[in-house]
Amino acid sequence: MKLITLMENTASREDLGFEHGLSLYIEACGKKILFDAGQSGAFADNAEKLGVDLKAIDLAVLSHGHYDHSGGLMRFLQINETAKVYVHKDAFSPHFNSTGAYIGPDPTLLDTGRVIFNPGTFALGEGLVLTDFFGAPSDYPLDSAGLLMEQAGQKLPEDFRHEQYLMIREGKTRICISGCSHKGILNITKWAQPDVLIGGFHFMNIDPQGPEKERLDEAAQVLLESKAVFYTGHCTGAAPYEYLKNRMGDRLHYISTGTEMEI
Repeated sequence: MKLITLMENTASREDLGFEHGLSLYIEACGKKILFDAGQSGAFADNAEKLGVDLKAIDLAVLSHGHYDHSGGLMRFLQINETAKVYVHKDAFSPHFNSTGAYIGPDPTLLDTGRVIFNPGTFALGEGLVLTDFFGAPSDYPLDSAGLLMEQAGQKLPEDFRHEQYLMIREGKTRICISGCSHKGILNITKWAQPDVLIGGFHFMNIDPQGPEKERLDEAAQVLLESKAVFYTGHCTGAAPYEYLKNRMGDRLHYISTGTEMEI
């Protein structure tokens, strides 16, 4: 599997743009995949500089229904005239931040005729499966982080039912690609049982020197008990990442805009 980070909160090169968002280019199982598209079309400018031909991408995946992952999808669809975008069936349900501001995808994406809904688990091809793990037993509590969803006209704490994960199997290697791991990185690691997990941990609001640092200590311990190697960024947060890196060593790595790797 080949992966190039097209957008993340930081950049590894001065000529690359960055923003609060995530976009990954993946080559796996004979497919070229766009996983998320950042919060704007800037990922496409980075793709050109990084030698990624967006017109050649076979399919796109939206990890969950938030603007910082979906904002560049319309530009992608303008560049690539054939690829479908695979989203969870609940991705376009209303999603809000703690102040009540809408943070979901642009609803006009539905007018393109190129959005395919995943009912929960969906095969994209040999070795490629989207799954939401929704309803799987959780050993660790879900933190809505103040985010809200709308049900029956009421705003309620998010349960992130719209978050889906790309499971890749190449040979004997099992890889999980996650956007923000809103259902909890510890839960997702248990459910997916990956050899490699790539995605945000959503720890950005945790102060490693504050009273919640015990959450980071627990995370490091549990993740080290798994067999996986982790590549993270975006919503993990710089300070929490450094705290975890000091405890996890070579089991944890950072991906920024421009990072290229093969697994």
